[in-house]
Amino acid sequence: MIRYNPDVHHRRSIRLKGYDYSQPGLYFITICCKDRTPIFGEVKNDEMILNPCGGIAKCEWLKTAEMREDVDVLEHVIMPNHMHGIILLRDVAPVGAYCNTPLPNESRPFKSPSKTIGAIIRGYKSTVTKQINHLRQTPGLPIWQRNYYEHIIRDEKSYHQIAEYIRINPLKWQDDKYYA
Repeated sequence: MIRYNPDVHHRRSIRLKGYDYSQPGLYFITICCKDRTPIFGEVKNDEMILNPCGGIAKCEWLKTAEMREDVDVLEHVIMPNHMHGIILLRDVAPVGAYCNTPLPNESRPFKSPSKTIGAIIRGYKSTVTKQINHLRQTPGLPIWQRNYYEHIIRDEKSYHQIAEYIRINPLKWQDDKYYA
């Protein structure tokens, strides 16, 4: 394994410098499959047809909101080799309002300690990867590219434009920059 060397690798973040990605707001997310491999299904007659791997990706995206009381998933689409989604981070409780460790003999559902967009995407990518690799019997095989794209949605007009882009993405698949 090659270790990171800042003098050689020159990694730079694509995140907005100084921005707090745990603050309430709307975020447009795009996550691409490794090497843009189309593993989630195909577009037929301008409609996305999910295969079992695509079903896993969709199901886990929807579960994101179920697992996190401060998150809503809004418009989203799973495409053959990437996904788009809008996440709403809500301010529902002050930090530290609950403890993640249950008391003895108390059973509670998992609550994520981190409320950042990065933690949400990391958890999503991890569970989708594990489930798809279990389904395909390919342990350890990467499903996703290393990073993800995000855009902070700052106004209603931008939200509506992005939501429309997501809704019509299957119709424009042949022209999509992620088309394989």
